Amino acid sequence: MLESGKRAMQWRPAVFLSLYLLLLAGGEAGSATLAQATSSTAVLVGAGDIANCAEGQSEQTARLLDNIPGTDFTAGDNAYSHGTAQEFVECYGLTWGRHRARTRPAPGNHDYESPQAAPYFKYFGANAGPPGRGFYSYDVGSWHVVSLNSNRNAESWGAAQEEWLHADLQANRSDCIAAYWHHPRFSSGSEYGDHAYMNALYKILYESGVSLLISGHDHIYERFAPQDPNGKADSRGVRQFIVGTPAGRGSIRSARSKPTTKRVTRPPTVCSS
Repeated sequence: MLESGKRAMQWRPAVFLSLYLLLLAGGEAGSATLAQATSSTAVLVGAGDIANCAEGQSEQTARLLDNIPGTDFTAGDNAYSHGTAQEFVECYGLTWGRHRARTRPAPGNHDYESPQAAPYFKYFGANAGPPGRGFYSYDVGSWHVVSLNSNRNAESWGAAQEEWLHADLQANRSDCIAAYWHHPRFSSGSEYGDHAYMNALYKILYESGVSLLISGHDHIYERFAPQDPNGKADSRGVRQFIVGTPAGRGSIRSARSKPTTKRVTRPPTVCSS
């Protein structure tokens, strides 16, 4: 499945670099790195845990998006605290919503605080995939990208999504495949941590040679070495990132790092005037 490893690695840094920028929430380091990201042919840029009207982080990260070309993604919890239509318009819409036309989202548990995330699907429309389902795929440059639904209370949760994912990855064989969903399979976050119920989907990613998995939920940044479905280091495994921006002041602490953790940090708090 990974025969053209050199070609895959030529594309991966652009994706990794863009994710890192949004975690910095601005500043000199972010500006210096941005020039490198914008020179790439294909860019996938985003984060999770995004817009809270009571905080300033979403405007800070939206300003980064203003200067980064390419396709935006969200890893869930788009509009705090209940994913209402008003919160999507007034919280998400006035910040990240500036880039709605080029955004490919995934839903989070706060989006499902509204019945079956109806305002989420209405706000993003066709960019969120088939109405009410919450999983779909698309291509960015040479990458095949899969957006999945990690909410167990979703009507689409279960075998239907697993069967769709397996079929999609079989039909789109590539050396460069990325996936994202909200609840991380593995996490060193002290409040939420691992989500074992995501293992069936993670196993499909692993068996299909998926390179990269992005999640949110925990308000930390964590980068893992490639892992198998049991969380053991595996050079052929999936490399997972957690990219909680966060919208909620970075209040969720990191517990002891896992053996496969390469880096874990709590994003800096952004103070609004």
